[in-house]
Amino acid sequence: MVRGKSLLLVDDDDALRESLRDQLQLQEEFSLQEAASGAEALALAKDSNHELIILDVGLPDMNGLDVCKLMRRAGINAPVILLTGADTEADTVLGLDWGANDYVTKPFKMGLLLARIRAQLRRHERSEGTILIIGPYAFHPTEKIMIDSANGNRKIKLTEKETEMLRYLFRVGGTIIGRDVLLNEVWGYNSGVTTHTLETHVYRLRQKIERDPSNAEILVTEPGGYRLIP
Repeated sequence: MVRGKSLLLVDDDDALRESLRDQLQLQEEFSLQEAASGAEALALAKDSNHELIILDVGLPDMNGLDVCKLMRRAGINAPVILLTGADTEADTVLGLDWGANDYVTKPFKMGLLLARIRAQLRRHERSEGTILIIGPYAFHPTEKIMIDSANGNRKIKLTEKETEMLRYLFRVGGTIIGRDVLLNEVWGYNSGVTTHTLETHVYRLRQKIERDPSNAEILVTEPGGYRLIP
């Protein structure tokens, strides 16, 4: 099974944490670690490379806002979404000042939290300086290049559409994406292009990044579409 986007869920409410765990694990695009205290969250955040952190403000050992501040001081730059109570608006504003990226007020619908998670992941991936590791390459989306460190840091120049394809496939964490879905994500709805256009771009991209383009190991064809193997 391909590992999805790594999330850290921090909340001392066992029932809520279990419910969120079950809901998030239904989404094949995510993998999950959990913490019930600020100290545990800091230890996990420092030891692992999470792509997003869901952080409750009301933790038993320290305020979640302080946890957020300490994470930023430790150089942890993953997006942080705060879980706050309805009466903590002032704390929420302070949390955004201290490095949080967004907040969701309890009680909330799971669809809202998922939308916020995906939005923050997209923004983080698009932020300047973000580097994504794909196979043997360091992918720099903003510069539209891949760097092959195993071959003298050789630079592979990508087109806009090649960059968008890789960025989207990376974001969905190894999920098989249908041709029509990928076409719409990269070219947009009602663009008038066909799946033949997509297949041509996939072919050209494989010529650039695969050791053997006829036997793809990174951008692979699956029944029903394509999948990126990080």
